[in-house]
Amino acid sequence: MQQYKTIIVTGGAGFIGSNFVHQMLKRGDTKVITLDALTYAGNLETLADVDDDINHRFVLGSIGDKSLVDYLLSRYQPDAIINFAAESHVDRSIDDPGSFIQTNVVGTYGLLESAKNYWQQLDENARDNFRFLHVSTDEVYGSLGEEGKFTEETPYQPNSPYSASKAASDHLVRAYYHTYGLPVLTTNCSNNYGPYQFPEKLIPLMILNAMSGKALPIYGQGLNIRDWLYVEDHCKAIEAVLCKGRVGQVYNIGGNNEKTNVEVVDTLCSLLDELLPHSSFSPHKQLVKFVVDRPGHDLRYAIDAGKIKNELGWEPEETFETGLRKTVQWYIDHPNWWTNILDGSYRGERLGLQGKQN
Repeated sequence: MQQYKTIIVTGGAGFIGSNFVHQMLKRGDTKVITLDALTYAGNLETLADVDDDINHRFVLGSIGDKSLVDYLLSRYQPDAIINFAAESHVDRSIDDPGSFIQTNVVGTYGLLESAKNYWQQLDENARDNFRFLHVSTDEVYGSLGEEGKFTEETPYQPNSPYSASKAASDHLVRAYYHTYGLPVLTTNCSNNYGPYQFPEKLIPLMILNAMSGKALPIYGQGLNIRDWLYVEDHCKAIEAVLCKGRVGQVYNIGGNNEKTNVEVVDTLCSLLDELLPHSSFSPHKQLVKFVVDRPGHDLRYAIDAGKIKNELGWEPEETFETGLRKTVQWYIDHPNWWTNILDGSYRGERLGLQGKQN
């Protein structure tokens, strides 16, 4: 299995990226250069516990800043780039698609160009070992009916500006492999949850709203289905793909946990009732409020993760129940982290209302 001494992690102050940075630094033998523009979802407090780690360097900047990326590649001579950097929230993409195109498409293009130019000047052994791993989403595949699962061969049918921008970046990564030979890997994951997730996403938003006695808004009838993947399981899968994946391949990463949105919220409410027995808002299920559905809301996502299991030996360790319990407890135990976020630009308001209404 290939080992990496120095890696650049873009978007490493965000949710999944920061969990991956923590995981790699725990190894003790990998130097991690974190590049993050610290837009609304990036948070330096997420990396506060590795401030003094001699194997970690944080760099403030964007993947769209080619001169900075070129400097980092020249300065640190990484063995791999793991690209988490992205605008990632569907509702925000409805309100402001342009920023998604700029970061997810144009930014990824610039990063690929820099990576290609850097890779081409490496010696033969270093070229053979170098990897560019692009982290994407199952949303590029569109929406499923009541049956079936997304595989790596499923045609792309994105239905939101967010998923369309990620689909475009996936195609660029593929093109740089087939056109230039850049040794790329792509992962498409299902819905993540866990520590350090920005509270505009379903699970942390519901946890924090419930703890504050605010309404728990569920789109439509709450019957949209997602496959839920605990973030630490996801990060282990990414490391497996990085170290053992076949160049040029796509690997789908799923949690084997299909749940309707209303099931997710019901489970959260039950956990909060248990873990916060003295809450004045218990039973928390009384806070649920059904709201107008999101425009273009895909009905169901489900991942077939058979390829990564069969080829690389990865499968999730957490069930939805065990992962969700850890997640709820983490938010209960870390109020300073999310309080600082809610004191800033995001306060849990409804986003994504500019599209057509069904």
